[in-house]
Amino acid sequence: AGLAVLDNTGELQARKHKGKVSVLENDLAAAPLKGRVGIAHTRWATHGVPSEINSHPHLSDDVAVVHNGIIENHNVLREKLKKQGYTFVSETDTETAAHLIHHNLKTAANLREAVQKTVKELEGAYALGVICAREPGVLVGTRHGSPLVLGVGIEESFIASDTMALRQVTDRFIFLEEDDLVEL
Repeated sequence: AGLAVLDNTGELQARKHKGKVSVLENDLAAAPLKGRVGIAHTRWATHGVPSEINSHPHLSDDVAVVHNGIIENHNVLREKLKKQGYTFVSETDTETAAHLIHHNLKTAANLREAVQKTVKELEGAYALGVICAREPGVLVGTRHGSPLVLGVGIEESFIASDTMALRQVTDRFIFLEEDDLVEL
């Protein structure tokens, strides 16, 4: 299990732990992360062994990404990004998406545009949640071949892979259609 939070200073902080979600909960109870925008994930990556390094979220400098699905062309993208100076620490396809979003931020007007550029290069299935320290009040989500739902709360919004993940915080949902992108 892992999470990334943009804290009140705009700094990206992440914590990941191997094992049950309770390990992460105990860590956060002892040393909380505070912020207004965050992403979390509760399983290891499709690629690689279950480990802290392979668990989500995956970071590229000031960008953090969670992902459900499989990016089929991740090896080709990984090699392209390595040639551009990116270093990979995990065995995952998701880290490729994080680095590609970071790379596309160099020429994009904002995080939403960088994600839009990125998904044009991805092959396979994905539901992505993305945050970036450069835009500390923004969360971008998009889907292609994997489900993503928007939960609407009172002065707060959420994205998740299914409604059950959000039942504790809202009972109002918008189901994103194929290739939809949402900026919260």
